[in-house]
Amino acid sequence: MAVLVTGGAGYIGSHMVWALVDAGEEVVVLDRLSTGFRWAVAPEAELVVGDIGDQELVASLIETHAVDAIIHFAGSIVVPESVSDPLGYYANNTCKTRNLLEAAIRGGVKHFIFSSTAAVYGAAGLEPVRENATLAPESPYGTSKLMSELMLRDAAVAHDFTYTALRYFNVSGADPRGRTGQSTPGATHLIKVASETALGKRPALTVFGDDYPTPDGTCVRDYIHVSDLAAAHLLALQRLRSGGGNLIANCGYNHGYSVLEVINAVRRVSGEDFTVEMGPRRPGDAAAVVADSSLARAEFGWKPAYDDLDTIVGHALSWESALSRRNQRD
Repeated sequence: MAVLVTGGAGYIGSHMVWALVDAGEEVVVLDRLSTGFRWAVAPEAELVVGDIGDQELVASLIETHAVDAIIHFAGSIVVPESVSDPLGYYANNTCKTRNLLEAAIRGGVKHFIFSSTAAVYGAAGLEPVRENATLAPESPYGTSKLMSELMLRDAAVAHDFTYTALRYFNVSGADPRGRTGQSTPGATHLIKVASETALGKRPALTVFGDDYPTPDGTCVRDYIHVSDLAAAHLLALQRLRSGGGNLIANCGYNHGYSVLEVINAVRRVSGEDFTVEMGPRRPGDAAAVVADSSLARAEFGWKPAYDDLDTIVGHALSWESALSRRNQRD
C-alpha cells in the first residue's frame, strides 16, 4: 500500500511527505512544480511531475503503487489573488479536485484526506470557532475549498470510501530538523514575510489594515506549526485505516495573535528591527479567525508539540537563513 500526496513538493505537502516517510509509509508525490521544489521532496518518496486534473496519470499511479489513501494538498491559496481571479481558483481548486476524486473512486482508493481551510468560516470573530459554525466564506479561495468539501460529502454517500477534511488555520514555521520549509518566492504568509524582512530580504513589511475590531486594530489569526499540522494528518490517516468514519475537523491552537504581536515576536526572536508600514485592508481578509480544535484532539488524539509563537518564529527564521545559503550556492 502507498499514500499518494498531491502537492507534496510544496510547503505543507513536503512536511507531510517527510512525516509519512518517518512513519515508514511508501509515498508517491504528484506535483506540477508550479510553486513546489524537487529538492523539498524526501528522497525516499517517488516524485511524479504532473497535474492532479490528469485522470489517466492519477489512475496509473493508483494502480502502479497500490494506493490506498490520498492526501490532497495541491491548489492555489492566496486570498487576494482569488478575489481578482475567481474562475482560476474554481478551476484549480474545485474542478481539479473533482477530477482527482473521480479517479480515486474509480481506482478503488479507500481513504481521502483533504486540505481545507478556516476561510470557509469567513469573519468568524474573536471566539474560537467550531466545525458547526456558519459557513460563510468571504473569498473565492474559501468558497472553492468549501465546494470541494461538499463534493467529498456527497461522493462518500454514493461510493465506498471514507474521508477527512482538515480545516487549517494559519500554517507557519518549518521542519525543526531543517529538512524543508516555506520556500516559495513572493509568499504572503505573515511569519514568512516578517522573517524575510528581518533578514534583509525585503525592504519593509506592510500591515494591511489597522482599523479592524480587534484589541490593537490588526487582524488576529491562529498560527499553527506546520509540523503539528502534518502530525494531525498522519493521525487522521491512522484513524481512517482503523475504521473511523467521515470527519471534518479544525486544526489550530485555540488562541490567536494579532499581526502586530507576530511582528514583535519576529523582532524579539531575530534580534533585528525592521521597517513596518501601514496599508489599507486587503479584499477578503477577515478580522479574526481562531480555531476550536477540540474535535481533532478527541477523535484522533492530536496533541500539538509546538504551540509557542517564539518557537514557530524561531523555526521560520532558521529555515529562512538556510534558504539564503541554498540560494547563494545555487
